[in-house]
Amino acid sequence: MPLSIDHIVIAVTDLDAAIRDYTALGFTVLPGGEHPRGSRNALVVFEDGAYLEIIAFPHPLPEYRWWQVLDRAGPGLVDYAVLPDDLDADLDRARAAGIVMDGPLDGGRLQPDGTRIAWRSARPPEPDIPFLCTDVTARSLRVPEGAARRHANGITGVAGVTVAVQDLATSVARYRALLGQEPVALGGVPGLGFGLAQFRIARQTLSLTEPRGPAAASLGEHLVRRGQGAYAVSFYGPDDARLDDGLAHGARLEIIRDL
Repeated sequence: MPLSIDHIVIAVTDLDAAIRDYTALGFTVLPGGEHPRGSRNALVVFEDGAYLEIIAFPHPLPEYRWWQVLDRAGPGLVDYAVLPDDLDADLDRARAAGIVMDGPLDGGRLQPDGTRIAWRSARPPEPDIPFLCTDVTARSLRVPEGAARRHANGITGVAGVTVAVQDLATSVARYRALLGQEPVALGGVPGLGFGLAQFRIARQTLSLTEPRGPAAASLGEHLVRRGQGAYAVSFYGPDDARLDDGLAHGARLEIIRDL
């Protein structure tokens, strides 16, 4: 069973500008490195071990879904990953439950200091569910520790991810199979025009939302432009706040007070 959210991916057109803007939002932003395919990233790591991956593509990668979404719809959230107990065992269990996954896939990148890090992942063709990601090299190389996890805005970790889906019942069944658990909430939200299902992993909530009327126009537009997948992210922090979408490069980010 996945233990927690591993990381959340935000695709941008200008990595240097995104680093400046996320720093202005109060995040400690770390240089990530370069992937074999040529993409570059930066990281925002939290005390709970989850992180944001801010990724840019200096060259077109038309065969790569994250680039496709960025090229079609502009910067913003494109995906998220969960950290499994045992990638091979969890992948076998998911497949036995009818979930299609590509992998295990070997991944890696070269850090600015020349250190090469490696991981393994398994990815669903349809991103209404997260992909799985686990480390081959020491996790502290991919997810730095210490002062890098402290932020001027007081954010300590990821509270949840909201996922836009086309068909709530179908996606709920897929999350049941992937996580091996039942939703903690299931139904509609009166007056707001969308269906909702929620799953809990550790202290984090995964909220699946399906538009069901004019009141959910923004959600429906998101599905048309960007497809299924991560729609918004909430963080634990000192006070409730919505972060500026422009500085966040199209990502919907909010802080909820950690009681």
